[in-house]
Amino acid sequence: MDAVATGSVLNKSGSGGSERSEDGGGIFEYFGWVYHLGVNSIGHEYCHLRYLFIRGKYVYMYKRDPNNNPGVKPIRQGVVGPTLMVEELGRRKVNNGELYVLRFYNRLDEAKKGEIACATAGEARGWIEAFDQAKQQAEYELTRGVCARDKLNMEAEINLEGHRPRVRRYAHGLRKLIRIGQGPETLLRQSKLAVRPDGFEGDSGDAVEAHQWKCVLTMAGIRIFEDVSDHKNDSVLAKSVGVIDATADTVFEVILSTEQQKRYEWDTLMCDLELVDSYDGHYDVVYGTYDSKYLSRWHSKQDFVFSRQWFCGQDGTYTILQFPAIHKKKPQRSGYRRAKVNPSSWEIRNLNTSMASNSPRCLVTHTLEIHSASWCQWKNNRSSKFERSIPYALLCQVAGLKEYIAANPPLHHETATTIVHSKISDASISSTEYEDEMHDEFYDAITADSSTSDEESDDDEKLVLQEPRVKLKNISWAITTLALKRTAAPDLSEELDPHITPITIPRDLHGSLRKGKDDNDTNCWTSPSGKGFMIRGKNYLKDSSKVVGGDPLLRLVAVDWFTVDKAADRIALHPKCLVQSEAGKKLPFILVINLQVPAKPNYSLVLYYAADRPINKNSLLDKFVSGSDTFRDSRFKLIPSIVEGYWMVKRAVGTKACLLGKAVTCKYFRQDNFFEIDVDIGSSSVARSVIGLVLGYVTSLVVDLAILIEAKEEEELPEYILGTVRLNRLKLESAVPF
Repeated sequence: MDAVATGSVLNKSGSGGSERSEDGGGIFEYFGWVYHLGVNSIGHEYCHLRYLFIRGKYVYMYKRDPNNNPGVKPIRQGVVGPTLMVEELGRRKVNNGELYVLRFYNRLDEAKKGEIACATAGEARGWIEAFDQAKQQAEYELTRGVCARDKLNMEAEINLEGHRPRVRRYAHGLRKLIRIGQGPETLLRQSKLAVRPDGFEGDSGDAVEAHQWKCVLTMAGIRIFEDVSDHKNDSVLAKSVGVIDATADTVFEVILSTEQQKRYEWDTLMCDLELVDSYDGHYDVVYGTYDSKYLSRWHSKQDFVFSRQWFCGQDGTYTILQFPAIHKKKPQRSGYRRAKVNPSSWEIRNLNTSMASNSPRCLVTHTLEIHSASWCQWKNNRSSKFERSIPYALLCQVAGLKEYIAANPPLHHETATTIVHSKISDASISSTEYEDEMHDEFYDAITADSSTSDEESDDDEKLVLQEPRVKLKNISWAITTLALKRTAAPDLSEELDPHITPITIPRDLHGSLRKGKDDNDTNCWTSPSGKGFMIRGKNYLKDSSKVVGGDPLLRLVAVDWFTVDKAADRIALHPKCLVQSEAGKKLPFILVINLQVPAKPNYSLVLYYAADRPINKNSLLDKFVSGSDTFRDSRFKLIPSIVEGYWMVKRAVGTKACLLGKAVTCKYFRQDNFFEIDVDIGSSSVARSVIGLVLGYVTSLVVDLAILIEAKEEEELPEYILGTVRLNRLKLESAVPF
């Protein structure tokens, strides 16, 4: 049985259960096959194939495709409320297959709403974007008046948790082989006008990196680079880079697969690979052996154990980190020498393609740490011994991937198109029509029905393969324009009230973490300029150009470093908080950023940014502070940069801007002269994984952060930096109890 996820948009002429926009807009729709995960009434876990349909803010779950069965009734239905959150849990072994799981919950009360799963990471990302669009539709309707608000409050939020009322039971052991299409993987946010002219390296990051890469060899369509900026250690960084004619999702799945036959077709180094253990959906441990031709005659048999961490950025870029590891299930093997794996990383990023092209491309970068003696010997003498070494074989893996995918047309051939339109109503923000090509590859996944279930049997379902042509309506940011006026170009002098005389911000304000004397100081903070960050320039919407950031609008006046029993919200209301001090009450405006760090114990890093004047009405900052949570989530941006630290941590954190409201749960609190944002880093399994790695090296890290309000419209450009902070080699034990 074949199934593929599809989506569409119905305009005013749409029929059936479609809701119509009274002011000339259309209705967002997104639908396709997913796996519904849950526990039935007798405690058995089930995994059922279900057809999920999003129309506007409404969600329907069917046992059959309603497009082919017009009379079929949904088995579950509800609305996507503005407080419904979708968390990516990563890969999970379900029955005999690996699926990508999404969890739903309400961010106000943490109530569980259930789980669905997809066959590929690309499909999961598509559904995350679709639910985000539905949330914006709900928020948009809230702005239309009291009647719409009352109607939304009366409607039940979608609940996929637990079992439905018993219908009938079946006892059977049928196992079904289901081929799941990759579906509409992304709902594009980028205009084709924003394509970089070179189309190759693309938009690599939003912070200035210290690495200086020099190409030392080209072969088989790939380039090999050496990092020539750091010669402090006895190891060097090298990377191989190549363009592969496939989506990033496809290459990611190939690299992560441990299936022997597929691995033999592109990996010349590794023989047997075995998945030893999996944790939290984004971390696993793998055991394997090396091909003997890369080993000396004295060590003709070597095995290894390594761990892998992976995550997908908001731009669809995959990062895989590989570390040497030990595991109790894989002790030293008789006759084998246990090898230490070279720390390495993979980065897989989609490249822009022309609108006429029907072939996806991605840039694959494999970076690894190599002992400097063997590397320098090969680079200087072109020694053949290095070309038969394990590091060289690792660098050649990109070339193997390139040839393997080129020889398998189903992996790189695309036949369908995703079209994204952006026009919700006459009052909405106008936008350009977007296009992207959608991948049409199929993956196999096996599901096994529970012998006893509260869900009806699927045995008679006929899943018909559809030709997916997707039309989606992007309603992002339309919400705010109904309630808030659009501003003029954001001159920094206009963000704060120009009619008020600036006050002198006291310099004796302080928190529990002290301010550093210079860059060599430790366990302290400083406030760098914005020169280390790249932000959107005036012509960003036309040519995607970015410029070096300027001085921050707000001044960082203090930093608190707390230990807490559990995540603490609304820290600004605490009597001992800087905001509640006499000096704090006299400040015109304070922005409080509370970064809640999950660990044992939990931590809170609290940043206090002060303004010397009140916020100007109708400025972008005022729109952010006074806007809805949905608007804030779509604009609150953070750019990270590891200035000093282990290169693997730099790869994990990256330098790309992140919309924090979309990545983790953010709670906003406005009162008196302050605005607090509580950022729950623990609300995302990906963020927890990254922060866990960072905390392991935190005493040797120098971390820069820049906080921005993302500019999305011509009138809001160029962007500006709200505030910055540099954290110099923090000590976990220096945090004080809150």
